[in-house]
Amino acid sequence: MRRTTALRSALSALPLVVTWAAADTLPASAAETPAHTARPPASASLLSAMRHDLGLTGAQAEARLAAERTAAAVEHEAKRAAGPAYGGSWFDPASGTLTVAVTRDADTAAVRATGATVRLVAHSARQLDAARARIDKLPAPAGIASWYADPEADAVVVNVVRGHRDDDDVRSFLSRARGTAPVLVRTTGRTPSTLAAGHVGGDPYYTGDVRCSIGFSVYGGFVSAGHCGQPGAAVYGWDGSYVGTFQGSSFPDNDYSWVSVGSGWWTVPVVLGWGTVSDQLVRGSAEAPVGASVCRSGSASHWHCGTVLARNETVNYSQGAVHQLTRTSVCAEPGDSGGSFISGDQAQGVTSGGWGNCGSCGETWYQPVNEILGRYGLTLHTA
Repeated sequence: MRRTTALRSALSALPLVVTWAAADTLPASAAETPAHTARPPASASLLSAMRHDLGLTGAQAEARLAAERTAAAVEHEAKRAAGPAYGGSWFDPASGTLTVAVTRDADTAAVRATGATVRLVAHSARQLDAARARIDKLPAPAGIASWYADPEADAVVVNVVRGHRDDDDVRSFLSRARGTAPVLVRTTGRTPSTLAAGHVGGDPYYTGDVRCSIGFSVYGGFVSAGHCGQPGAAVYGWDGSYVGTFQGSSFPDNDYSWVSVGSGWWTVPVVLGWGTVSDQLVRGSAEAPVGASVCRSGSASHWHCGTVLARNETVNYSQGAVHQLTRTSVCAEPGDSGGSFISGDQAQGVTSGGWGNCGSCGETWYQPVNEILGRYGLTLHTA
C-alpha cells in the first residue's frame, strides 16, 4: 500500500506484507470455493520456495499443490456425506490423499465415493470440539502451551512445554482435563508468544511503539492481528504518514483486527515475496486441510513455507488464551504479527504468535481469515 501522491506503482517497491485490493473481488460467502483447476497451482517462484523449505523437487511441489487443491474440495463433500458422523480429516503429503475420520454409524460408502480414505473412530468432530471447549474453561498454567481436537489421534491433544510436565499446576490441569475429555499429552519446544515488535524504521505499519505486518486487503482497509492495536488507535505506514484507524480488534480470546484506510492510499491484490519469491496473487480463501503446505509473509523474517499441523487450537499466551487458531510448522519472528498465510493462491489467515525463530526452528499459529471476514462482515479483495 502506497499513497497516491507517490505515484510509484511497482509492487516490488512496496515494503509491506499484504494482500491488497483488486478490481475483481470475491465476497466472503464465496470463501469455500476452491481455485479453478485449470489455473496453474502456483507461480514458479512460490514453487521454488516450497522446494527450499519443504525439501521438494519442482515436480513434487507442483503435484503436491494440485493434490491439496483436490483434497480441499473432497473434504467439503466428505463432510457433507458423513453428516453428524464426521470426525475430522487430514491430508497425507506422501500419498496425496485425504483421510476422513467417521464414527461407526456413518455411511462409509458415501464418504468413500467422494474420493476420501475412511478411518473409523470413537468420537465425532462435534464430540471432540465439545471436549476441547470444556478444557477451554479450565485455568491453564504457563507450562501448558496449547490444546486442540486431533481427529487422527481421536482425542484432545494437550501440549506441555518441555521441562514442565512434572510441575504441580501442570499435573493438576492435566488431571482435570482428563476428567472432561479423552486427552493425549505431547511435549512442545517453548511457551508460545505473540509476534509484535518494538518500533523499527522502514517496516510495514505501526501503532504506538508496536510494529506489525499487514495481512489481507478487504473493502475499505485490511485485516491483521488483534494484539497489534485497540479500536480507535491510529495506524502509520513505513514512512511515518497516517494510514488509517483500527475499527475492530479482539485479543485475547481471538486475535484479529481490521483497519480502515484513509484517502490517499490504495490497495493491490498481492502477498509480498520480499525478493525471495515474486509477489503472490490471492484468488480466494478456501481453507487448506491439515497436512497441506502453507507459506507465510512477514515484515521481520519475510517469506517462509511449511505445513498445516492442526486446526481450532487453543493457545495459552501470557496475556490469555486465544481460541480457534491454526498451527503450522512455519517459522516467524517478532514483527511478523498480522502477516499473511497463503496456500497456493488461497488466503488462509493472519499471523498470531509462535515459538522459536527462522534461524533454527519453530512453530507459528494464524487466525483463519474467513473467521475475520465473517466477524466484521468484510469482503476479501482478490485478483
